[in-house]
Amino acid sequence: MQVLGIDIGGSGIKGAPVDTAQGKLLAERVKLETPHPAVPDTVAKTVAQVAEAFSWTGPAGITFPGVVVDGVTYTAANLDPAWVGLPTRALFNEATGLSTALVNDADAAGLAEMSFGAGTGHKGTVLMLTFGTGIGSALFRAGVLVPNTEFGHIEIRGKDAEHRASERAKEEHDLTWEKWAERVNEYLAYMERLTAPDLIIIGGGISRKSDKFLHLLTGLRATVVPATLHNDAGIVGAGLAAGLG
Repeated sequence: MQVLGIDIGGSGIKGAPVDTAQGKLLAERVKLETPHPAVPDTVAKTVAQVAEAFSWTGPAGITFPGVVVDGVTYTAANLDPAWVGLPTRALFNEATGLSTALVNDADAAGLAEMSFGAGTGHKGTVLMLTFGTGIGSALFRAGVLVPNTEFGHIEIRGKDAEHRASERAKEEHDLTWEKWAERVNEYLAYMERLTAPDLIIIGGGISRKSDKFLHLLTGLRATVVPATLHNDAGIVGAGLAAGLG
């Protein structure tokens, strides 16, 4: 099945057609900047521009960086408060003229990694964490997703974990790889106590640089590995979500 996958992030909105049987992009992805302020109408227009770049007329899957239930968005920590309680899937349907599925961004990335990446065939407890503008999370048990966990907002030292350990936090505070890895290690240890995963998958664009920090993570029981689909996981997972819907 061919589905258009669109991944909405705090800094960029990217998309490409996806072969959902193989988990592969069928064309070079298109990426546009996320509008600021990231209010619903302007983001919806940008999503439509991504779809128009492929002259797409079929089904589409779209990720969202927040809690999504039945096409309604209930949180939007790195976008705008106007998204809270909004029937966002209906907004995107209208803006694009397409039939869309809407899914939490980290859940989409997790679906992709469990189907085609680092979590393939794993039947235990798997925790996928994406490090970017924020920290996204996807939790799986025996291959089944527990949706909308949003563990990036767990409090560490009085702050949301993503304010200390996201890729954006590394850049904003000019942290060395060693100092950033200390913060990530503390966060992973906390998540390990909370969810007892057998496998932790580190995703987001920073997964391409896993050689810089993975060896600095210590004292964890779980196996920690980088995502294999890297920053394309959200697009692939969006396509999978649409295919499942």
